[in-house]
Amino acid sequence: MACDEPAAFSGIFTRQNSASTASLDFEPDTDYKFVETLEDRYKCAYCHLVLHNPHQTGCGHRFCQQCILSLRELNAVPTCPVDKETIKMHEVFKDNCCKREVLNLHVFCKNIPDCSSKIILGRYQEHLQQCLFERVQCTNDGCCDQILRKDLKEHLSQHCKFREEMCQYCKEYVMLINIKNHEENDCPDYPVPCLQNCSQIIMKKEIEKHHTVCPEAEVDCPYKQYGCPVKVKRGKLAEHENSALREHMLQILDKNSRLEEQISDLYKSLECKEIKIQQLAEAIKKCEKEFRQFTQLFGKNSNLMVSTQALASHLDKSARLESQVKQLIQMANQQQSKLDLRPLFDTIENVKQKIALMETYDQRLVVLEGQSSKHDLQINSHKAQLNKNEERFKLLEGTCYNGKLIWKITDYKMKKKEAVEGRVLSIFSQPFYTSRCGYRLCARAYLNGDGSGKGTHVSLYFVVMRGEFDSLLLWPFKQKVTLMLLDQSGKKNHIMEVFRADPNSSSFKRPDGEMNIASGCPRFVPHTVLENTKNTYIRDDTLFLKVVVDLTDLEEL
Repeated sequence: MACDEPAAFSGIFTRQNSASTASLDFEPDTDYKFVETLEDRYKCAYCHLVLHNPHQTGCGHRFCQQCILSLRELNAVPTCPVDKETIKMHEVFKDNCCKREVLNLHVFCKNIPDCSSKIILGRYQEHLQQCLFERVQCTNDGCCDQILRKDLKEHLSQHCKFREEMCQYCKEYVMLINIKNHEENDCPDYPVPCLQNCSQIIMKKEIEKHHTVCPEAEVDCPYKQYGCPVKVKRGKLAEHENSALREHMLQILDKNSRLEEQISDLYKSLECKEIKIQQLAEAIKKCEKEFRQFTQLFGKNSNLMVSTQALASHLDKSARLESQVKQLIQMANQQQSKLDLRPLFDTIENVKQKIALMETYDQRLVVLEGQSSKHDLQINSHKAQLNKNEERFKLLEGTCYNGKLIWKITDYKMKKKEAVEGRVLSIFSQPFYTSRCGYRLCARAYLNGDGSGKGTHVSLYFVVMRGEFDSLLLWPFKQKVTLMLLDQSGKKNHIMEVFRADPNSSSFKRPDGEMNIASGCPRFVPHTVLENTKNTYIRDDTLFLKVVVDLTDLEEL
C-alpha cells in the first residue's frame, strides 16, 4: 500500500495503545533459536536475519524497516541487493501479513537447556521477563550481582552483602556490609570497655555517665579550691582525704586568713564611700535651698510651673527640643527683673503646637501605611488576573478549529534530556478542535520513547479530551487520524503514520475524566533518523509535528 507522500515509506501502521504492555514485538539483531528452520521468505534480503517490521519493495523482496532506512542513507538511489533493481521509496509498503507470520514463529528460550519453553517470537521478550532461568540484577542498592530469577529471593534474604540486617544491639536495620562499622562507630548500644581500665563493659551511650562514677577515673581533690594540687583515682579519694587531713586544715586556715584581710580592706573602702555620700547629701541640700529661692522668685505666676512641666514632658520626645529649653532658661534669667513672661509663653505655645502637629503626622502615617498595604494586595490580585487572562487569550489565539494541529516543539535537546533523566517523561500539545463545537483533541509526545520504543524512538500519540459540547457529539470517535513529522527542508520528505480510531477502544469513548488514554505509535520515528544531521527534521533545536483528523462524514453542529 503506497503512501500519500513520496518519503512516507513507512505506510499505514496498525494502531497501538500507549497503555498496552502486551503488544507483540521482539528485539532485532538477536540470535534466536527457531524450533523449525527459518525459511528464506522470513529473512531480510539485506541483513539476512529474521525480518523485523518487514517492508516489501516494488521488486517483491522483503527488508527490515531499519535496513530500508540504511539503504536509503547509504545511496542517493538505493538498489535492491538481490536483483540490483532501483528501490522506489513510494512503492515500499509495510507487509503486515508477513509481520504476523514472523511474530508467530516458534523459538526456543535463550536459556535452553535449563528452560525448555517454546514461545512465539512476538512473546519472546514477555517470556524473558518471567523466565526463572534468566539472569537478573540484584535489587539491593550497591549490589552488582547477576542471579537467576529463581534464586533471587534466596540471594536477597541470605547471600547478598548489601541486604539489610538488624543490629543485635540497637535493633536498627543496617546494610550487612556496613554492620561492623555501624556497631563500632554509630551504634549507641554497642558495648565498649571503660577507658579508665575499670574492667567494666558499658553501652556506648552510657559511657560518659559511667565516667562520673568510675572508681578508676582520676579526679581533683575536693580541697583544690584551698590549694591542694593532687589528682587521685575516685576509688582512692577517701584514703587521700584521711592521709592529707592535716595539710588540708592548714590550707583552709591560710585561705581564711587571706579572706579576713580582704574583708578588712573592704570595711576601710566602705568608710571612705560613706564620707563621700555625706558630702553629696550636703551638696543636694544646698541645691534644694537654691531651687526654693528660684521658685519663690516666679511664685507670682502659678501657670509657669504647669507650663514648665508640660515642656519637660516633651523633652524626651526629641533631642531637638533640648536646645529650645536652654533658650527658655536664658530668657527667664533675662526677665527676672521685669517679670515679663510673654515671650516665654509664646515660645512654649509654639513648641506645644509643633509637638501636636508631629503626633498628628504620626497617626496619619500609620493610616496611610495601612491603606498602602491594602492597595498593594489589590494590585497583586489584578496582576495575577491579567496574567491569567493573557495566557487564556494566547491559548485561544493559537487554537485550531479545522481538525488540524501544527505543534512546534522548541528546545528539543533539553526536553529530551529531561525525559531520559525521568523528570518529564511526556509533553502535551495545545488543544485543537474538529470544528467550533466539535471534538476537543491534543497530541502527546514521549521524546525518549514509550513502551517498545523507549530509549530508541520518539513516541507520538493522539488524545481525545473532554470538551464543552461532548453531550451533543456522536460517540465513540471514529475518524481517521494522520500523525506527521514535518521535513523543514521544503522537500516534503515528511514521516507519516495513519490509523483509524477503533470504536471498541476506551481511548475513543466519551471522556469520563479530563482526557482518555492516549493512542498512537510508540515507535513513531527512531532517534537515529530524527537526529541525523543529513536529515532536516530538526533545525535550531526545533521540530514540527502535525496531526490531521479526517473530517469526512463528520457532521457539524
